[in-house]
This record gives sequence, C-alpha cells and structure tokens, in this order.
Amino acid sequence: MKEPLKMLYVKRTQKDYSLSLKLQIVKEIEAGKLGITECRKKYAIQSRSTIINWLRKYGNFDWDNQTPMLPKNPIQIIGQK
Repeated sequence: MKEPLKMLYVKRTQKDYSLSLKLQIVKEIEAGKLGITECRKKYAIQSRSTIINWLRKYGNFDWDNQTPMLPKNPIQIIGQK
C-alpha cells in the first residue's frame, strides 16, 4: 500500500510570532516604511487580518474614532437618512 502524502506546508498560528516581531511590524507600518501587504510578504505572514489585529492591539491609531477615508457617494448618503 502507498503511504499517504505528507503535508507540504506548515500551518502557522498567531502564537508562532514573538511579541518583538509583532511590535516591529506595527512600528514599520505606523512609520510608513511598509504597508500591510509588504509586511506580509517580508515576514511570510499568511493573513492580512493577523497584522490588522496587531495594529489594533499594539498600535497607536484610535480605531474607535476613525473617520472614513473616502467620501460617501449620494446613494450611501441617502441610505443613512
């Protein structure tokens, strides 16, 4: 009988990343040196949401009081009324 195929990748979890790495990534993004996508590629992080969670937890940005970056179109404005 044939042996089952071995997994070709290692599934990583958030616990695999050290606090110092998380803080370094947050610092680079907040300083404007790299964007989220660039950090994902540089540090081989699978999910964009992982970095966003670190930004919320360790970053200086006020996520609760942020303003929308793009102006709303007339349909969105009408929907609010």
